[in-house]
Amino acid sequence: MYSFFKPLLFLLSPEKAHKITVFFLDLAAEFPPTRWLLRRFFCSSKSGLEKNVLGLRFPNAIGLAAGFDKDAKHIHGMACLGFGFIEVGTVTPLPQSGNPLPRLFRLPADNALINRMGFNNEGLDALVGRLKKLRQKGAPNGVLIGGNIGKNKATPNEQAEQDYLICFEALFPWVDYFVVNVSSPNTPNLRDLQEKEPLTRLLLLLQEKNKAKSAPKPILLKIAPDLTDTQLDDIADIIQATGLAGVIATNTTIGRGGLATTANTLENIGNGGLSGAPLRVRATEVIRYLRTKLSPDIVIIGVGGIDSPASAQEKIAAGADLIQIYSGLVYEGPGLVRRILESF
Repeated sequence: MYSFFKPLLFLLSPEKAHKITVFFLDLAAEFPPTRWLLRRFFCSSKSGLEKNVLGLRFPNAIGLAAGFDKDAKHIHGMACLGFGFIEVGTVTPLPQSGNPLPRLFRLPADNALINRMGFNNEGLDALVGRLKKLRQKGAPNGVLIGGNIGKNKATPNEQAEQDYLICFEALFPWVDYFVVNVSSPNTPNLRDLQEKEPLTRLLLLLQEKNKAKSAPKPILLKIAPDLTDTQLDDIADIIQATGLAGVIATNTTIGRGGLATTANTLENIGNGGLSGAPLRVRATEVIRYLRTKLSPDIVIIGVGGIDSPASAQEKIAAGADLIQIYSGLVYEGPGLVRRILESF
């Protein structure tokens, strides 16, 4: 079915195609007969898919990566596609429009995307309001919700900790786990927060607030694929020193090596984070490296270039406990989740 709609969607700009797709998905999820059809086609009925990770029971090991549903508008629809967990955000304390259009680009020759969205989101208050309503009704299909938190573009790095703390406190009652995003390439100087001293300070502050709660929640760190082995060693040390629950490997890359897309096309697109198939090998390398450095109880969520059962199994074999997808949906369609789950 997706093979019919994909060429039509690819005639539209990526952001417009995204909006149209989720509009019809949300509409179908509203009504019992069409919601049943979505689940019938896209949710796996295979038994034994549950995963007990992070002290949580995941319906299955496949999640929707952050960035697809920044404002928690599409959880009911995406749950009908068979995801075990959905990560909302990246959210910032204040609403922000993100970078100017166009800011999302397809690279069909590489099954990839380039984005420079810039943490566009409706802000913390709007996200909390939607999640509160969702919790009152109950999350669909038992899907778990992660909260991916960041800082506003206008907030200097010296004050970034306050933005993360504000997001953490407001979201705490409404999400199952947290992800600290310091690795997006699309917010100026954000990746500087991955350096050892500022990152350790930020994570210790968050953990202090977390441990003061009656029931602390898992906090994970999302890292860039462009880190050197020395930097990854630092990340592993920081995660263990701060008692973090885990790491998400990886975010998008600023690299452009080995692409089939022409240099002229890439130059016209400009800067941004590359995701999709070209990230597959590097993301797997990072997962494998970190698995050798981290204790077995520290969770790794693998993301990057997962567009088939084989690429999903590759991440698991490298040491990932859970996986997430995003760009693979664009190129392979909504049936991807079920195909992966039925390969486990």
